Amino acid sequence: MRVHDKLFIGGEWVEPATTDVIEVVSPHSEEVVARVPEASTTDVDRAVAAARDAFDNGDWPRRSPAERVEAVQRFSDIYASRLADMAEVITLEMGSPITFSNLAQSPAPWLMLNSFIDVAKQYPWEETRQGVLGSDVIVRHEATGVVAAIVPWNVPQFVTMSKLAPALLTGCTIVVKPAPETPLDAFLMAEMLQEAGIPKGVVSVVPAGREVGEHLVRHPGVDKVAFTGSTAAGRRIGAICGEQLKRVSLELGGKSAAIILDDADLGATVEGLKFASLMNNGQACVAQTRILASRKRYDEVVDALAAMVSSLHVGDPSDAATDVGPLVAKRQQERVEKYIALGQEEGARVVVGGNGLPSGIDHGWYVQPTVFANAQNDMRISREEIFGPVLAVIPYDDVNDAVRLANDSEYGLAGSVWTADGEVGMDVARRVRAGTFGVNQYTMDFAAPFGGYKASGIGREFGKEGLEHYIELKSIIPPGSAGVAAAG
Repeated sequence: MRVHDKLFIGGEWVEPATTDVIEVVSPHSEEVVARVPEASTTDVDRAVAAARDAFDNGDWPRRSPAERVEAVQRFSDIYASRLADMAEVITLEMGSPITFSNLAQSPAPWLMLNSFIDVAKQYPWEETRQGVLGSDVIVRHEATGVVAAIVPWNVPQFVTMSKLAPALLTGCTIVVKPAPETPLDAFLMAEMLQEAGIPKGVVSVVPAGREVGEHLVRHPGVDKVAFTGSTAAGRRIGAICGEQLKRVSLELGGKSAAIILDDADLGATVEGLKFASLMNNGQACVAQTRILASRKRYDEVVDALAAMVSSLHVGDPSDAATDVGPLVAKRQQERVEKYIALGQEEGARVVVGGNGLPSGIDHGWYVQPTVFANAQNDMRISREEIFGPVLAVIPYDDVNDAVRLANDSEYGLAGSVWTADGEVGMDVARRVRAGTFGVNQYTMDFAAPFGGYKASGIGREFGKEGLEHYIELKSIIPPGSAGVAAAG
């Protein structure tokens, strides 16, 4: 049993304002594996006050970019030494297979952190431009201010780092609200930040539920909200920030399509979709869960996917042999089971999987990895984000029809095309309205912007574009410059 009795507020471990606790329950054993304090609105107020004071009066925003890079590099070095610990913690708290935790949950945030460090080293924090009136204009890139980062439970460190790293490097201060299901990784991260010597007030960690999260979003001391989560919650947060004219970036849901063209190597394609569609037990916003197959090869694609899914080992996430572990919570298990039942009611056919616990498993929040055939793009299993290991195979007539179906979604986060013709693949990639897209693969590169079209969000993370979401632009006309009066 892991027990934390203090919150990390303003860079220090302090007594919480209440005795409320969060019990972290293993999705595999259904047993309580940790207890941590549950942050209250009072704790959030303290965290925002510390962040506000550190930003308004502290030295962090006033350090040179090189000095901030040096401090964040110390944090990166410490993080590198704790990768195995971080992977173990995330597997414990949310059920990610340990192989995926060692591949993505733990090292990917560290790689992302280093990518942001590289961007910050080269970024033009202050530049001089030739003004149209004949004199120079100075353009400064300054920190936005106090950031509220609200992160989900599925890839908690990955998402946290996409906000923490650019916030720190630009000179912002930040209050991180982890999901109540996954506070342990954030506490481990806080220990590393403290060891790295990040100044007091710059970072706070306040695990809590939605009501406390909304209090953080509405807080007048917060300048920017960075949120990753469901589209419904994103709409709520976006509306609040709109009312307050508060900066906001939203990375939201997805219902991504994988287009399998007739010339694709089906063996390699299905092996690629094993990761692209089912990573993290299907609990990934970028998961390609709509599989678009031509009518010509439809049955062949269904059979190949069914064979792949049937071969997956479902079980204890701490076992290196496990491909698919449990879902994060009982409510999530019930949600996915309802969609599996709904798909059958809509007329889709379960080829493999279905409801009920996987064979040999009698406890834990598991579902059977499931493949639906005879799915149509207007079915709810094809339109709504299920967030579990459930694939719907949808037929198309030709390439144009496949692109049309891929775009016929309220989401536009990710996607892929699988083909032997690279030029055709690139043409399809340019036509599908999604923020990230792969040809014969799906991955994200931290040097390139990540985010979605349509209901998949507002703004981008990663790369230079991700850094700039934590920056305000200031134009300065130096003394002696010519100018004109302007109204605004």
